[in-house]
Amino acid sequence: MKSEEIAIKIENISKQYRLGQIGTGTLSHDLNRWWFKVRGKEDPYLKIGEVNDRSQKGESDYVWALRNISFEVKQGEVLGIIGKNGAGKSTLLKILSKVTKPSTGVIKARGRIASLLEVGTGFHQEMTGRENVYLNGSIMGMTKSEINRKFDEIVDFAGVERYIDTPVKRYSSGMTVRLGFAIAAHLEPEILVVDEVLAVGDAEFQKKAIGKMQEVSHNSGRTVLFVSHNMGAVRSLCKTGIVLQNGSVSFSGEVNEAVDYYLDEAKSNLVAKAVIEPKHRKHHIDKDVELLAAELLNETEIATDEPLKVKLTLKVNNLKKKEVRVKGMINANANTGSRVGCFFSGNFKLPDNEEPFDVVVTLYNHNLAKGVYSLDFNIGIGNPTTSFTDFDLLYNVLSFEVLYDSMENKQLISKWAPFWGSSYYKQVEIDVLKEEPKLNFNSLLR
Repeated sequence: MKSEEIAIKIENISKQYRLGQIGTGTLSHDLNRWWFKVRGKEDPYLKIGEVNDRSQKGESDYVWALRNISFEVKQGEVLGIIGKNGAGKSTLLKILSKVTKPSTGVIKARGRIASLLEVGTGFHQEMTGRENVYLNGSIMGMTKSEINRKFDEIVDFAGVERYIDTPVKRYSSGMTVRLGFAIAAHLEPEILVVDEVLAVGDAEFQKKAIGKMQEVSHNSGRTVLFVSHNMGAVRSLCKTGIVLQNGSVSFSGEVNEAVDYYLDEAKSNLVAKAVIEPKHRKHHIDKDVELLAAELLNETEIATDEPLKVKLTLKVNNLKKKEVRVKGMINANANTGSRVGCFFSGNFKLPDNEEPFDVVVTLYNHNLAKGVYSLDFNIGIGNPTTSFTDFDLLYNVLSFEVLYDSMENKQLISKWAPFWGSSYYKQVEIDVLKEEPKLNFNSLLR
């Protein structure tokens, strides 16, 4: 590749953080760094540190948010950067935008970089929208005449004309991101860096923003780096993609291949079949009736209207127990363990021997929203309206992903805001009353 075609070149970029500390840590560590630096030697703390895997407890206080990242982006190319939360995407963009410095490595960029990393990036909350347009434009190196020429177009695109002379602190998050994106996209930077902020906007604005980024790259020859968890937007906007995993590049190539690699990687982490191990038990349980194994009878990717079926292998260790019930608990992320809800089977009779036997539990109408879920199990007696006793209690046994809206047509759910919740109640009825309201609202307002 010719050097004049390259907009951004990243060579061995790494970023190290010390957990639980502001800055580099203790005064002794800072003095050690200074002493090695004046002697022309490498920072000693760059020789230690662990991979940034949030699910594993580490031994070191130092972690690598990024480790030896290298890639090139051509002028006019739209690069998609994808990966799970904590993979290092936002850290990489902050380094590119010079919000933070890399621990090691070099970045070479051709032209001005405009960044939209989070809602209200670069805005002064006490200043009006108009003043912030000029402030942000000046920071990007634009002259006042350039900003004047683009001002009406920026305001029209953002759709905030009525509030342009109102302080930004009174804007909603959607209005703020609209104006921020409009400034970044219209003031003609050579490189545009966009993080997941577009998820704050409504569907209409997301469509406009993606169209604008396509126009910026195709017609103006400017370079765009785009981070999103919306794989549909990544496929439609980007030509190439890189997948980050635990701070390193695990794949780089054509965008459809990158998205498929990311989705396959996420799917491979789902657990459809499990033999019970000590890690599944957090507490001591007598195990009068023991869970030996569990298997998801669905595919690991299911629909919101698809019954959830699980086969459990049980064994009776105390023949005095004559019946049992199964309780399942659904968590809205294996890492956080946030509980969505639970379901109970009816009581069923146990065999009068200690031979393993299978049962199948079916959960109808779960209506879970898009996301990854894990299953805990409780084998015992009783129900949620009375007291109940645990014979065996297991955590994080199986996992699956709700990916489709309908089991019949396999239509992907492309967007689901986290604050909407994890349960998707599809059977909703509403009756419109024909009668006149009995209350006199005018009298209530006096």
